[in-house]
Amino acid sequence: MPAQDRKILWADDEIDLLKPHILLLESKGYRVTSVSNGTDAVACAAREKFDVVLLDESMPGLGGLATLEAIKERDPLVPVVLVTKNEAESLMDEAIGKHIDDYLIKPVRPTQIFLALKRLLEADRLQDSQRARGYVAEQARLRAESTGGLDWRGWIDLYARSAQWDVELDKVEDAGLKQAHQDQRRELNVEFSQYVEASYATWLTAGTEPDSGAPPLSVHVMERWVAPLLREKRRVYFILVDCMRLDQWLTIEPLLREFFDVTVDHHVSILPTATPYSRNSIFAGQYPDEIQRQHPEFWHEGPGDERSKNRFERQLLDLNLKRLGVELASPPKYIKIYNAEEANNVRRNVVTFQNIPLVALVFNFLDMLTHGRSESDLLRELAPDESAFRSVMRSWFLHSSLFDALKWMSKQDCTVILTTDHGAILSRRSALVYGTRETSTNLRFKFGANLTSDPKYAVPVKDPYRGSFQHGGISLEEMILPTATLTPRR
Repeated sequence: MPAQDRKILWADDEIDLLKPHILLLESKGYRVTSVSNGTDAVACAAREKFDVVLLDESMPGLGGLATLEAIKERDPLVPVVLVTKNEAESLMDEAIGKHIDDYLIKPVRPTQIFLALKRLLEADRLQDSQRARGYVAEQARLRAESTGGLDWRGWIDLYARSAQWDVELDKVEDAGLKQAHQDQRRELNVEFSQYVEASYATWLTAGTEPDSGAPPLSVHVMERWVAPLLREKRRVYFILVDCMRLDQWLTIEPLLREFFDVTVDHHVSILPTATPYSRNSIFAGQYPDEIQRQHPEFWHEGPGDERSKNRFERQLLDLNLKRLGVELASPPKYIKIYNAEEANNVRRNVVTFQNIPLVALVFNFLDMLTHGRSESDLLRELAPDESAFRSVMRSWFLHSSLFDALKWMSKQDCTVILTTDHGAILSRRSALVYGTRETSTNLRFKFGANLTSDPKYAVPVKDPYRGSFQHGGISLEEMILPTATLTPRR
């Protein structure tokens, strides 16, 4: 809305001395109604709708805070700015507690008032405009970098910035800008897939040192982020949120910064980017073929319930800790959360974790939502696209046993490592793969005898579900994952 359509109510017992301020606002197009006391301000607000109310704190009769309460009672959403000579912190606390929108200390210059109004009334429009300009410039940088022969660090940095724009563009209504972002992501995924096809085999044989030329993979998560803390006798909570993409992590990260100092690193999922492979490898610290060869009793290939393929994670964790030479004062605790009852058990029993050196928690809500969305009209209505999916994920997290547990952990002497096993991608095209009757039913990756497909597909894909989230293949969203170290602020 243009400034000339904005109506301002200003209440001050010295309103005559504020004529220069009013003249400036009127010259900028604001329509100012001025009164000299709180009673008249309440009466004006009852008769007429104002966009912003400016209140002097110390007026005779009905004071500023009392006037604030009366106006907010009638119109809770109207922005109110308190203008006062009183610099007492107790007054600031009281005003903030009563939902004041801004607080100015007298004497105020006309431009201060103008800036306060601009911040309240035009911030969204100005931020949208800056986002659009910033995105256009960033898009050009991303395109230039992606064609410049990036290494794995470059790809992680590029995707981290692109994922941040996923979240930023949720605040923008510009459909054209969002479509341009989606188009660029598809282009980046083509180039990233080519890079992975050329590099993945060398990653598997590289060492774990930072200068090895390979990124930290699923098999390195426990060794790199958890084991060093345990050797220092730190108490560690290892939390794995199944199927959490980087953009989804960025949605909940601000909620955690109130309670923790957060350091974000990244690791890359092994292929296929699916729970039986990536999550078993995280806990085992070994690739699937190594698990199958050395511990065949803990590896079950072939079709079947995905849960059954990951039911030995606790045993694999124990073997991994032993292999890494980590000795604990007492055995680690491992908990997998699939349903509301198991989540409530965590909420009730989290206090019993405080003397355990390592607690591993696996939360499956996001993975279940990702798969369930393909089969449920209700879930598709709740999360029709990636932006809505982020919103659903944030809402779940706010009310989840995971957030409750994290808030409790933030008061303990511990370190939290929060990560995921793989991401997911919103599938838009299908490809046909031919195989025998025993071919696996996974949509994003296949295993079986005599598989054939178009040669241009490095990983055979069959996807009849346009607009569904899938995982198992090669993409930025599925492979580049957050690994966050949370240190309690206490």
